Amino acid sequence: MHGNKIGQSQTNYTITYNGEIYNYIEVRAELILKGYIFKTSSDTEVILAAYDYWKTECLQQFDGMFAFAIWDEERQQLFCARDRFGEKPFYFFQDNEQLLFASEMKALWATGVPKEINNKRLINYIGSGITYNATQPAETFFKGIYALPPSHYMLVHLQSMEVAITSYWDIDKENINTIITEQAAIETFYGLLEQSVKRRLRSDVALGTSLSGGLDSSSIVAMIKSLQPNSTVLKTFSAVFPAFEKDESKYIKEVVHKYDVENFTISPSANKLVTDFEKLFYHQEEPFQSFSIYTQYKVYELAKQHGVTVILDGQGADETLAGYHKYYNWYWQELFGSKQFSLGSKEVKDAQTLGIKQPWDWKNKAAAFMPETAAKQLEKRTRNQQNMHPFLAADFLSNFTDTSTIVKPIIRKLNDILYFDTMQSGLQELLRYADRNSMAHGREVRLPFLSHELVQFIFSLPSHFKIKQGWSKWVLRKSMDSFLPTNITWRKDKVGYEPPQQQWLQHPALQEKIKDSRKTLVEHKILKPSILEQPIEAKAAHEAGNDDFHYLCVAELLNG
Repeated sequence: MHGNKIGQSQTNYTITYNGEIYNYIEVRAELILKGYIFKTSSDTEVILAAYDYWKTECLQQFDGMFAFAIWDEERQQLFCARDRFGEKPFYFFQDNEQLLFASEMKALWATGVPKEINNKRLINYIGSGITYNATQPAETFFKGIYALPPSHYMLVHLQSMEVAITSYWDIDKENINTIITEQAAIETFYGLLEQSVKRRLRSDVALGTSLSGGLDSSSIVAMIKSLQPNSTVLKTFSAVFPAFEKDESKYIKEVVHKYDVENFTISPSANKLVTDFEKLFYHQEEPFQSFSIYTQYKVYELAKQHGVTVILDGQGADETLAGYHKYYNWYWQELFGSKQFSLGSKEVKDAQTLGIKQPWDWKNKAAAFMPETAAKQLEKRTRNQQNMHPFLAADFLSNFTDTSTIVKPIIRKLNDILYFDTMQSGLQELLRYADRNSMAHGREVRLPFLSHELVQFIFSLPSHFKIKQGWSKWVLRKSMDSFLPTNITWRKDKVGYEPPQQQWLQHPALQEKIKDSRKTLVEHKILKPSILEQPIEAKAAHEAGNDDFHYLCVAELLNG
């Protein structure tokens, strides 16, 4: 290996690695002080030297997105690890003779690993739209193929072939800094985000950003321009949908005008989707929630067409900073559950004044005082939703339903649901989409909001720094208030990369594809034949009951 310590005997390591260690310069400097000599300026060599010095504790040093495996010849041991949030994938398969691992499942299938569908996951997806199993995070949609969970490492001893998987990091959601002032919170937040962006700008290839018109991506553009005021014109990439009610063009134009960035746009269409769907699913390998994913796929393709290799993106802010409207309920329940009735009532009223239409009635108030009961009720409702699905075949349901795979977190405070969505559920899906969509075009996506130092700081803040006076993502809005146009900083609506999916699903070619998908699922005895007589329901991307979209994905999974 390179990076040998002075006077230390050579230790033979072999590494295979996917990703980036953003703070490799700082880690390298620390290792040089400890006597290591480096022959390259790569982060790969830094990983090996860090492992040589700290062994498994080297993971505590890294700010990055990564999946790697190091063969330690001296210990006859394989050390595999995945980054804290699961930005980079790591799949493995083990039988009596071998352990295989790869970044994609298709690489495992190419070696002869059987491609058998995990029907438990299919039921959860068709019945409830669940793509990620919070109780069994290693499970995939394929039997025998497992994912190394985020923030875990795996040790494999050659002699015994025993696999030991260990968690090396977690968010502390309980240790709240109750005395921090608003000014200190804003300044610390800004400083950590700035450090994260600065590290993720380290690149020897062309770099740009996604720009949706929302607060998160706009904040990253503002931060880059602040850090690099005299650099070449920043290239930004956007999806726009003229005449669609959720088109964000006007917000994109405001940021482009404010910062004089070069903006390239694309308008994905149903026609292109029809021809791209098979390819999109080939790269994703597992089902997904909506065609929002296709919008992202086309934006990254646009970056490739304009010669930009590295793209900074805003993912992770919604889950950590309470950006989705559903989080209002959990915050209000925290306030009422802790008997802050006047503040709770004020926050509900403030949000309603801003046009936030989240339901708030006696059931929500009851849930505030009985969070365990509320969680059980939500689990029961999801199970009933699956069991009562009108078209799931009875035998398929009875043979493969696993109630243990449906879990709803007990939520006493806002941090509980933010933790669940960041570490155990929603964010994991989005990170898979982003990685596969970017790598499909040979691009690399970097996510400044997922610096673990920044995330841990956010979780240490009291809830009122996340939602305040009816505004979500309060500390981010306040920290960017003097940088972004007011229309961006204080936007009330939440769009989230939404395409005109309902319109797309009415395209004749997609309607035919849905009909064929239904037939495929009937042939596999997953759906009842009566589904073939039903009219197709074209629904918006984030609308409940998107069954026909789910059938489309499952059929592609079965036919792939």
